[in-house]
Amino acid sequence: MATYKPLVVQAIPKLGERITQDTLYWRGYKTPVQIKEFGAVNKIDFSPVPPYNYAVTASSRIHIYGRYSQEPIKTFSRFKDAAYCATYRDDGNLLVAGTEEGSIHLFDISGRAPLRQFDGHTKPVHVVGFLSDKYRIFSGGDDYSSNLWDIPSATEIVSYSEHTDYVRCGCASKVNADVFITGSYDHTVKLFDARMKSSVMTIEHGQPVESVLLFPSGGLLVSAGGRYVKVWDVLKGGQLLVSLKNHHKTVTCLCLSSSGQRLLSGSLDRHVKIYSTTSYKVVHSFNYATSILSLALSPEDETIVVGMTNGVINVKHRKPEERKEKSQKKRQPAYRTYVKGRTYMPKQEDFCVGKPAKRVLRKYDKLLKSFQSSKALDAVLEPPIRLYTPEVTVAVMQELHRRGTLRSALAGRDEKQINLLLTFVARRVIEPRFTPVLVIVADMITDIYQPVVGQSAIVDRQFLRLQEAIGKEIDYQEELLEVLGMMDTLFAAFTKKRAADLERNKSNGLTETIETNMSN
Repeated sequence: MATYKPLVVQAIPKLGERITQDTLYWRGYKTPVQIKEFGAVNKIDFSPVPPYNYAVTASSRIHIYGRYSQEPIKTFSRFKDAAYCATYRDDGNLLVAGTEEGSIHLFDISGRAPLRQFDGHTKPVHVVGFLSDKYRIFSGGDDYSSNLWDIPSATEIVSYSEHTDYVRCGCASKVNADVFITGSYDHTVKLFDARMKSSVMTIEHGQPVESVLLFPSGGLLVSAGGRYVKVWDVLKGGQLLVSLKNHHKTVTCLCLSSSGQRLLSGSLDRHVKIYSTTSYKVVHSFNYATSILSLALSPEDETIVVGMTNGVINVKHRKPEERKEKSQKKRQPAYRTYVKGRTYMPKQEDFCVGKPAKRVLRKYDKLLKSFQSSKALDAVLEPPIRLYTPEVTVAVMQELHRRGTLRSALAGRDEKQINLLLTFVARRVIEPRFTPVLVIVADMITDIYQPVVGQSAIVDRQFLRLQEAIGKEIDYQEELLEVLGMMDTLFAAFTKKRAADLERNKSNGLTETIETNMSN
């Protein structure tokens, strides 16, 4: 008696995800570590000097975390109310933050109490930062003003009141120590020069501006607001270079990679998009649990830290590079490994005893083996198989048809089972890989259950869906045939024209040759 051969399911190649160098690079992070803060995380900033600690501003506290620590190594908590936008100075020694009551606090990283307090804003200060000369601070508040402060004397240098709504973001130029930029909910981005009494450039973003970023060269400016990320050429007077609309909700934060070749944007749609700064196309994307408010990337892209609305910080560390194997000699395997190993070739005098591999049959294979056609069909109509591996369901139907038992397997079913069968056939019959088999199945179901049409509203509805699906597919096929006919006509006309041109060129060449011979 021949042994039963398991059912062979035809493998259909799938279009896999395109793997690029960016995909491999940005996937090279470990499983994220999550840290719970006291409130929504409005700012994350990495220290520019080793060991690259990062400051997290949430609620009324600023926590300093080591790059690999899950507990804060230092806390600044002397705020009456919420703190905002804690930012490091370029040397990593000072930290500045805005407050809900309108003051600005300057901290020494080695201390706890504020070194300086700057008072001048009348409403909350949401954006603060250092100018590149390290001795001045810029700020923007909900009182619509943008101010410049002198650190040694703790005095206000100049105040600009050009915005007409809350100032919620800003950045300073690394090239020019007098230039800083602010973005406002009045839809504008303004560029200020500390030597001038008013702004030197105004850019209309078109949406409330949530974040701005200046490239290290100082020539390109990126603004984020609404669903848009826009790139502007500052050297050409604020000319718009590209407008990106890859997020589904408001973009809240921007960040540049250490090389400056990748731009990162975080959004309330729970995604971080990574763009190439040459083509401005999305090269990778991260998905998070909740809406994103802040984002920071450590030097050399070793760590990505994301702050979310629920107060959770998501920290991803890059996996260490695999070290090359040491050149030491490996321990040689024992003699018995050579004798009993899989690669051992038996000699002529050896007596070989084979052990047949035990095959584990799937449920539908066991039922097919015992000729239980109806139960085998029921087994492959279970949700896990029907929904995720429909090719298995169709393969069993094809095998039953080959055996001549498909009709009996489809017959004798109740309303619920008929509804399930018709739903599967109506959904999958239009797929080219399943069409030949499912057309036969649909024909048999219609033939078997035609006498009961009109007795069940559910079954009638499924028959109508099947008819509609097949009708649409026929219409599509007819349209495709029309398009093919048009293309054949065009190709034929093009071929005739090309042949006529070649004949003309040949005849012209022959005429010229005859004339040349006659003249000689």
